[in-house]
Amino acid sequence: MTDAPQMNAGDISFWPILKIDYPTDADKIAALLPPGIDPSEGANVHLSIYCVPVPDVPEYGCVVTVDADYRGQQGVYTLGYGIDQESAVFISRDMNGQPKYPAEIDYYLMGDKVNARVCHQNYTFVEYAGEKTGEVQEAAQWTELEWWVKNSRAVGGAEKAYDFPPHVVQVKSVYQPVHVENLEGDLLLRESPWDPIAEALPIRGAVSARLQQAIPTTREITLEGPLDPDAYWPFSDTISGSRWPGSMGGPKRTR
Repeated sequence: MTDAPQMNAGDISFWPILKIDYPTDADKIAALLPPGIDPSEGANVHLSIYCVPVPDVPEYGCVVTVDADYRGQQGVYTLGYGIDQESAVFISRDMNGQPKYPAEIDYYLMGDKVNARVCHQNYTFVEYAGEKTGEVQEAAQWTELEWWVKNSRAVGGAEKAYDFPPHVVQVKSVYQPVHVENLEGDLLLRESPWDPIAEALPIRGAVSARLQQAIPTTREITLEGPLDPDAYWPFSDTISGSRWPGSMGGPKRTR
């Protein structure tokens, strides 16, 4: 008998989040961090695939974060939120610097089986298929620090000019765990010029995965300190609304 929380059929309010973690190369993470966001003691990639109401309709999404420090605090730097709800993309990016962009996400559970697939610009770049292996206990409460960058390049595109220079945005969330189940399965990263996770953040060790249900007790989004605008300039050209390095909003041109 499971003590998993029960939901009304079809309810979108409390789906478990598929959490996947794996180690990668420290230098690969360092290459993606703008000056002012520092490599952390760990070198892990974190994927969160979800369906949550935003604000009251389902948003399917895939978050890609990496271990990183800011001002000596350990947390994660966010490379992208691929989501299927266009209405939340631009307001989230423009208001808070949240790196959202449109993507297609398939995520579903059937009995003990879990499946997820994430696609952007017709490239499937993440796939996961797993099976539940049992319930686990998590700490009574934990805090997560996540960092985004808010900036606006100058109208007209002048070199190294901004209408709003780059600033770190801190997201501090406190969670109360409700139910967690471990998974055993396979994570497949596919090559994609639009989401180059397979090349930029390759798997270098054991993959762990779980289904996590938790209640956010607090979530604070605050504007923190500025980043060096000149040093940040190479990081200001990204793919779509993500923080993957790009060229005029798309993949870097090879010729």
